Amino acid sequence: MGALVEIRDICKIYNPGENEVRALDHVSLNIDTNEFVAIIGQSGSGKSTLMNMLGCLDVPTSGTYILHGKDVSSLTDDELSDIRNQEIGFIFQGFNLIQNLTAFENVELPLIYRGVGKKERDEMSLCALEKVGLAHRMKHKPAEMSGGQQQRVAIARAIAQAPPIILADEPTGNLDSHSTKEIMGILRELHAEGRTVILITHDNEIAAQADRVIKIKDGRVESDSARHE
Repeated sequence: MGALVEIRDICKIYNPGENEVRALDHVSLNIDTNEFVAIIGQSGSGKSTLMNMLGCLDVPTSGTYILHGKDVSSLTDDELSDIRNQEIGFIFQGFNLIQNLTAFENVELPLIYRGVGKKERDEMSLCALEKVGLAHRMKHKPAEMSGGQQQRVAIARAIAQAPPIILADEPTGNLDSHSTKEIMGILRELHAEGRTVILITHDNEIAAQADRVIKIKDGRVESDSARHE
């Protein structure tokens, strides 16, 4: 089986010319199906730019990005949007929940955009909330929940349509240690079910829980280590 993600010699350059910034500088890496990978780096290292490339939120200045055998480096915005909808579940540090919607409605909203019928949508939303242990809070709004619960709703929203890739950007960044443990446990469960989990973090302790750690520094891959049990 080929790699799920293949990045070849990718550069991302801002302000080309005299004052150019190379956010990514000739990065190449593969990520296989059902890997649990942490991408770690400090602020300004290029890890967020790499996440935007992996998530089809941005395109490289040069180089090639192949996802599921498809070259996405030169697709249009609409084509990138379709890939994001079908292939990737995003989890963000800031939860990005809509405050006047209930937990259930927040999970359901992307499914409405994707044209999923009501009966199937209801089942998928409830199933996703059950998976993160929040079915009993489905009628509560974000302001009525703790940070950890809000992040679990955000995870339910990301996994409702069972995308093959979970892309988590600092998912525990705003959480206490108990909630952090819960969220990492859920990510491990998703990985055990067969999802590919890509975790972006600046925290060594969080990164160490993945099976492979890719360190980014100054826009380059500094090290890439798989943990062997």
